[in-house]
Amino acid sequence: MLAANDIKISMDGNGAWRDNVFVERLWRSVKYEEVYLHAYDSVSEARGGIGRYLDLYNRRRPHSSLDDKTPDQAYFGQPSMLLVRLAA
Repeated sequence: MLAANDIKISMDGNGAWRDNVFVERLWRSVKYEEVYLHAYDSVSEARGGIGRYLDLYNRRRPHSSLDDKTPDQAYFGQPSMLLVRLAA
C-alpha cells in the first residue's frame, strides 16, 4: 500500500531518533510557547490558539537555523512580512 502511493518507508531502524527529531522539536515549541501558557475552555478554542501559533511559527517568526528567515521564506521563497508592509 505504501509503495503504491509513493510513500517511502524509513530504513533507519525501529526507534531511530532521526525519524522524529524535527517533529518533536516543533511540538516542544508548540507546547511550551502556546499550549502550556493558555487554559483553553474548549477544543475549538485550542484549535484556534494553536492555529494562530503555527501561523506565527511559519510566517512571522524568524528561525536562526534558517538564517533568520521564516520557514515560509526559506522553503517557499515568500518575502519578509516587513517587506510586504513597506511595499503597501
